[in-house]
Parts: sequence; C-alpha cells; structure tokens
Amino acid sequence: MRKTPARALTAAVAVSLLAAGCGGGGGSDTTSDGRTVVKIALWNYDTTPEFKALIDGFEAENPKIDVQPVDILADTYAEKVTTMLAGGDSTDVLTMKNVTDYARYATRGQLKSLDSEVKALDKASYTGLEPFDLDGHYYAMPYRHDFWVLFYNKALVEPTGADLSDLTWADYTKLAKKITKGEGTSKVYGTYLETWRSVVQATAAAQTGGDLLGGDYGFFKDQYETALDLQKAGATMPFATAKSQKVTYKTIFEGGKVGMVPMGSWLAAGLLADKAQGKTDVDWGIAPLPQIAADGKTTTFGSPTAFAVNKNARRSAEAEKFVKWASGPKGAEAIAKIGVVPSYTSDAVMKSYFGVQGMPSDELSRKAMKPDAVKLEMPVSDKTSDIDQIIDEEHELVMTGDKSVEKGIEEMNKRVKSEVQ
Repeated sequence: MRKTPARALTAAVAVSLLAAGCGGGGGSDTTSDGRTVVKIALWNYDTTPEFKALIDGFEAENPKIDVQPVDILADTYAEKVTTMLAGGDSTDVLTMKNVTDYARYATRGQLKSLDSEVKALDKASYTGLEPFDLDGHYYAMPYRHDFWVLFYNKALVEPTGADLSDLTWADYTKLAKKITKGEGTSKVYGTYLETWRSVVQATAAAQTGGDLLGGDYGFFKDQYETALDLQKAGATMPFATAKSQKVTYKTIFEGGKVGMVPMGSWLAAGLLADKAQGKTDVDWGIAPLPQIAADGKTTTFGSPTAFAVNKNARRSAEAEKFVKWASGPKGAEAIAKIGVVPSYTSDAVMKSYFGVQGMPSDELSRKAMKPDAVKLEMPVSDKTSDIDQIIDEEHELVMTGDKSVEKGIEEMNKRVKSEVQ
C-alpha cells in the first residue's frame, strides 16, 4: 500500500499537538485520493516493526482506509495518551501498552465497548484476553501476548556445557558467575538484569503465587537476594550504573557483552530485524525462564498488548474494523512472520513464527515458547497504578543499596497498606 510522505506524526509533532490541546485527532477525515483516515496512537513506529506489519496488512485488504500513526516516544507514551484523553482527543485507535493503563482508561469511560466483537471470538484460540475483562465488559482486544524467557549468547554459554532446559535460579546464578570475564570496557557479564521491578517482583509473584496487590511482600526476599548476589559478584552490571547510563538490554546483548538476559519474548523480533540489517552478529538462542522450584514445570509471567477504540473516535466503525482485524487470525499471521508472539494462536500461526529466517527453532527454543503457565505481570484493579508506583520506588532503593532487602520489603508493606488499601 502506498504511503504518504509525512505518513507518521513524529513524537515531536505529537508533543506539540498535545501542548495545543488537540492531541493527534485533528486533520482531515479523508486523504486527497478519498480514503478514510483512521489515526492510531502508538510508540516508536520506526523501530517497532509490528505496527508497520499490521498497518500494511490491514490496508492491503482495506484499500479505502488509510491508517495514520500518531507516533509517541515509548518512555512517555502512557503520560501522553492520558493527557490526550483528558483533553477530549479524537485519535481513533489507542494502543494499550499494558493492562494497568487499560484499566485506568476503561474505568474512566474513555474507551468504546467492544463486547459484541469479543463475544464473536473463538476464545479458546486466544491468550491474554482475560485481563481485559472488566466486570464482564471488554474495551480492548489483545493482538500480542509476550511472556518472559531467557535469551542467551550461544558463543558464551554453550562452551560451558550447561543444560538450559530446566534451570533453577540457583543454577542460573552459578552459570552467570562462570561466564563472567574481563574488566573495564572489555568485561563480559554473565547476565544482565534490566532495572525494571518486574525482573525481581513479577518473577517472584508468578513462581511463588504471591499477590502483587496484597500488601505483604515477603515473597520478594529470595529473588532480591539472588539479584543482589549477582550484582555483588560482578556477574551483572550494577543497577545504579545501568540506570544512570541508560543501558538497554538489547544493545548490551547484541554487542556480545553479556551471556544471558531474562527478557520478554518481544526481544526476538528486535534481534531478528537487527541481524537482518547487519547491526549485530550475535548467535542467540531462547531457553525457558529459570525457576524457583525444580519440579520440571515452567512458570513465567507476561502481559498482553491490545488495541482499543477511543470513545471520542471520529471514525469509530473503521477503527473497530482495524482492531478486529489486527487481533484476529490475519493480524496474528502478520506479526508472527516478523517474530512477534500473537495473542491469537494456531498451528499455522506458530509455523509462521518459527519459520522466520534467523528464528531459533531447536527443541529448547520450542520448549521456551510453550511454558506451562503464564501469570499476569501485574493484576488489574483500581489500586494497581498506585501500588505499582510504591513498589517500584522501593525496588530502586533496594537495588541501589539505599535500603536493605528487609527494610525495603517492610516499607512496601507499610506504604501499600497505609497509602492505598
């Protein structure tokens, strides 16, 4: 499908529109050649290939509709969309980056009901649909469902002879220390732990059955001790360094500076794209996320990504058509072909996923992509946003050494109970 020269609104343009109070919903409803314009809020369009795959695929089947991205920086996406909606913006489709933001927008009455569309789905073929159920009503439909696995550099890990199929966190820690070598700029870390709180907290919740909204976070203790032990041993980059230098997991992994990275399955698409463009030559594989219990079962966590229709959409019918297409079999096929895990799955879709050039398709990788259980990264409730902020603030203090594990957990318990519950 032909694209107009100024196809996507850049982040800078989006910000200026927000400042003017009109968001990305202004402009003509039709193109010069008579196509209906549907605007979609998303992030980092140029470096997030799934958006282009979905838009191009949809337009190929719907040539009378022109889907135009409102491109917002990923780091400020939630803030910008919140501002847009508060100002009555009319951008037609809104990408729900996580279920926490979804719950906030839906409970404020800012999203259009999609009950009839969801009712018509073959729910058995979907993963990640349940979190969008708010008292029996749906205001978004998931198109992808990521979960955490272990990415590893074959050149660094395979010489150790380690079996990655059933790693415990204790095994993982020993292996990370074994791989670590060098000093200074030539140092290679055994692993890299992203600074996000989910690396510790969501893992602990998923694998112990702990409640992230409950206000009693003693179940975090062992995972914090594991992370801090790796940091103390020099087997992972210090939290404060990673935070202050804005290190990205993809960059450090692609540069061959780390052996293992626990990360969401979305990383595969980025690695495939960069390798195809010659930006990295790392030979990588996928293994199941390490486990707390050595029982042969794989429990991980994840979060679906969805599309919703703005309650104030100018082209509501066309917006719904896009959302339904993107979250269905054809949308799933489009993103599976670039290495993104879709919410809708079938044998044909997974064949496309593992058939992507460069995608590891060995037995270990296939096992990693079929975990026994995927728990929601953060439960949805009207308290989710406030609790998320509290436990994230305390997470940073623990990981930088400003508070002990015990004191940090004590503060989480105290603050959640006194400030939220």
